[in-house]
Amino acid sequence: MKITIAQLNPIIGDITGNTEKILTAAKNAAKTGSRLLLTPELSLSGYPPRDLLLDPCFVETMQSHLQQLAAELPPNIAVLVGTVDLNSKASITGGKTLFNSIALLDNNQIKQIFHKRLLPTYDVFDEHRYFEPGGESNFFNLDNLKIGVTICEDLWNDEQFWGKRSYTANPIADLAEIAVDLIVNLSASPYSVNKHKVRQEMLHHCATRFQIPIIYANQIGGNDDLIFDGCSVAYNRAGEMVFRGAAFEEDLAEIEFEEQQKDLLKANIASIANNENEEMFSALVLGVRDYAKKCGFKKVVLGLSGGIDSSLVAAIAAEALGAENVLGVLMPSPYSSDHSITDALKLAESLGMKTQTLPIGDLMQDYDKTLAEMFTGTAFGLAEENIQSRIRGNLLMAVSNKFGHLLLSTGNKSEMAVGYCTLYGDMNGGLAAIADVPKTRVYKICRWLNDFQGREIIPENVITKAPSAELKPGQKDQDSLPEYEVLDDILNRLIHNHESPTQIVAAGHDAATVERVARLVKIAEFKRRQAPPGLKVTDRAFGTGWRMPVASRRGC
Repeated sequence: MKITIAQLNPIIGDITGNTEKILTAAKNAAKTGSRLLLTPELSLSGYPPRDLLLDPCFVETMQSHLQQLAAELPPNIAVLVGTVDLNSKASITGGKTLFNSIALLDNNQIKQIFHKRLLPTYDVFDEHRYFEPGGESNFFNLDNLKIGVTICEDLWNDEQFWGKRSYTANPIADLAEIAVDLIVNLSASPYSVNKHKVRQEMLHHCATRFQIPIIYANQIGGNDDLIFDGCSVAYNRAGEMVFRGAAFEEDLAEIEFEEQQKDLLKANIASIANNENEEMFSALVLGVRDYAKKCGFKKVVLGLSGGIDSSLVAAIAAEALGAENVLGVLMPSPYSSDHSITDALKLAESLGMKTQTLPIGDLMQDYDKTLAEMFTGTAFGLAEENIQSRIRGNLLMAVSNKFGHLLLSTGNKSEMAVGYCTLYGDMNGGLAAIADVPKTRVYKICRWLNDFQGREIIPENVITKAPSAELKPGQKDQDSLPEYEVLDDILNRLIHNHESPTQIVAAGHDAATVERVARLVKIAEFKRRQAPPGLKVTDRAFGTGWRMPVASRRGC
C-alpha cells in the first residue's frame, strides 16, 4: 500500500484555502497510486486556532468544508484530515463542546472520526480550554491493513522513554495491545532548537518497544510566534528510520507499506541542518516570511544601527522576503560612531537592500528645549537616553504607517530578559524577529552565516567590536550588564533550567551578579508584556508560553 504524507503549511482560519491545499495534495497523491493520504493535526483550520474555536460559525464552516472535501476527493484514495468534532454529550457531562479530531474520508464519505486522547496544557499549549479528551483507542481498517491513529500529544507519554507518565493513558501502548499493523501520528508540533532529535529518538523507541511501524506527519510554517519545522518521519518495526520529510518546507512524499512483511519500506530521507546555527536561521527565516505573508505584508522596515542584532535581522529578512523588499533606516545621533554608519551601509551593500538615512540630532535638540525647564537641576540619565530610542521608534513607525511596511524590532533575548531595551523605542514593531535568540547565539549565527555563504555578509567589524547602544559618549553594553557569556549562562539557568539563585551561585557565578540579574528579569516583565510577538526557537520563550505576573514579588 502506498501512503502519502502531506506536510502542509496552513493559514490559521483560512478554511477554504486549507481545504484546497488538502484536495490538491489528495489529487496529486491519487495520481501516483497512493491509497492513503496523511495530513497534520487540525489541518482544516491550521494549528493553533485558539479562540477562533469559540465562534460557532467557525466550527460550522469547518464541518461544512469537511463534507465538501469528502465529496470532491478522488474515489480511490482515503484521507485523514485534522478537524474538530462536536461533543454531543457536553450538556450532560459538563465537558467541553469540542473534540480535537481526525476524520477518515473514503469513497466520498466521512467514514470515521477519531478524537485526540491526551490534551497538553503547558508551555504554548492550552487545549483543555477548548477540547474534551477522547477516551478510546483509535483505529480503522483500510483494505487488509489495521491502522492505529494518534494525534500529536498522544505519542508523548511513554513512561519508559521519559521515565514517568504525564497522563494516565498511553495511547501507543493501547494500540499495541489491539495488534494494529501500523501507527500514524498526525501532528502540529512547534519547533524549538534540536526538538526534531527528541522526536526521532522517541519514535525510534516506540517502534522498537512495540515492534510496530510508525509514520509521523507534522505541520510546517510560521503561525504568530510559533514555527513548525515539518521533519515528518517514519520508522519500521525494527526502529530504523525509513523516511524523513523536508525541514521548514512543504512536502508531499510517498512511502510504501509492504503487506506481507507488515512493515514500511525504505523511502527518501531528506537532509537536515548540520548545526544549531543553520537550523535556527532557517527557522527564523520561515517565521519572518510567514508572519509577513499571512498578515498581508510584502515589505519590511527595520532600524539599521551598524550593530550585530540589526545586522542579523536584516540578513534574516533579506533571505525571507528578498533584499529588494527590505528597507534599513539609519538614524545617527551626535553619539553615533563613524563605524556605526559605515558598518550599516556595508551590510546593506552585501545584502543588496535599500537604506534611508534620517539623522536625529535636530530632533534631540527640540526635545531638550521642550524639557529644559522641567528637567532643570537634574543630571543627564536614562530619561534623556531613552528619548533617542523613542525618536527612532517614532520615525520607524511613521515609515511603517506611510508605506505599509512591517516593522521588525531587533532586540535579542538577553536584552528582553533584563529589560535592556526601551518601551516605545527600539521595542516598537510588529514582529520581534530574534527575541528568543540570546546575544551569544546571535554572534554564533552571524559567524556561521559568513562561513556558510563563503563571504562577508555580516561585516567583520560588526562581529568584533564591543556592543553599544550609543546613547551617550563612549557607552558600552558591559557598562550596565555582565559580559554576555556570563549573562547568558545565568539567564539559561534561571529561565530554561528553573534554577534558583542559590543553585546558580553554587555553579560558580558571583552572588551579587546573580541576584542583580534575577531582579532585572523580574522587573522587566512589564516591558515584555507590551512587546511585539517574538518568534519562538527555544523551549522557553517570552511568548504565549511565558505566563509571569507583572505586579508581583519574587518569592526566592
